[in-house]
Amino acid sequence: MTAPTPIVTLIVPGRDIAAFAPAALDSLRAQTDERWRAILIDDGSTDDTGAIFADAAARDARFTVIRHEASIGLGAARNVGLARVDTPFTGFLDADDELIPDALATLVGTLERTESDFAAGAYVRLRPQGRGYVPGRVQPWVAAATSPARLGTTLAEHPQAVSNIVAWSKVSRTALWTDLRFPEGVAYEDQVVAQTMYTRARTFDVLPDVVVRWRVRADGTSITQSKAQLPVLRDYLAALRGGIRVLQEAGAHAAVTARLDLILAMDVAPLREIADTHPDPAYAAEVSAFLAELRALPEFADARPDPTLADALAW
Repeated sequence: MTAPTPIVTLIVPGRDIAAFAPAALDSLRAQTDERWRAILIDDGSTDDTGAIFADAAARDARFTVIRHEASIGLGAARNVGLARVDTPFTGFLDADDELIPDALATLVGTLERTESDFAAGAYVRLRPQGRGYVPGRVQPWVAAATSPARLGTTLAEHPQAVSNIVAWSKVSRTALWTDLRFPEGVAYEDQVVAQTMYTRARTFDVLPDVVVRWRVRADGTSITQSKAQLPVLRDYLAALRGGIRVLQEAGAHAAVTARLDLILAMDVAPLREIADTHPDPAYAAEVSAFLAELRALPEFADARPDPTLADALAW
């Protein structure tokens, strides 16, 4: 039986994720829309990640492997993959996460019916429980960004879309990436890119369907679990600043307000809590300077953060 011609390429970077990569690759093999190929990027792993990727490629021609002897970072690894894409559509999957079986059918199928530049779906967290992981619920800011379904929408019509800032919840037309790349050498590389996508798109589609499960690692080693480290904090705040700047430069003031609502409701209290006990006074200084910048924004007066949102971080 001849495999269908691929129309979407998934860029799948990973480093030292041998415990999770098989589930990520299985989630690709399980896609109900089989018109995909995947570029697996082993970014300098010291465990069996490379062997798992190589075995997948040996068994299934839809997988291609790129091996980096030394890590170049997630943003740079994704950019290496972007240079190899030759299909009409592009998507991303981190190699410790999992796609829902109909994720590509939902996202690609929508783009085939619309003229939009990208489609974004909802996502849930995979949280450790016992010896395994269990999916949580769609968190309210994700629901606000993706529900109800909106086809052919714009940032002016749907400013809350900017709450969905992750790369792996979207499939886009490859042409959108002609001169768009991820920041390199920093953590939190998704945010500026996502806001740029929203501001550049002629139109985009949002869908309430869950398309991916995002793993919160039990050992706490993911970047999003490392904000107490000063270099990670600096990258995080730079990403928040950069995303806001992109929206402001595009004149998307309602979207800036939507970002402020979420940052004030969910980020500020945890950062202040860390700052209160952090041994390096530079940490508290960085947080204070960032908060002063937020207060100085013209959109700050319109911000209405929901104090109950922080409780949903546990979902």
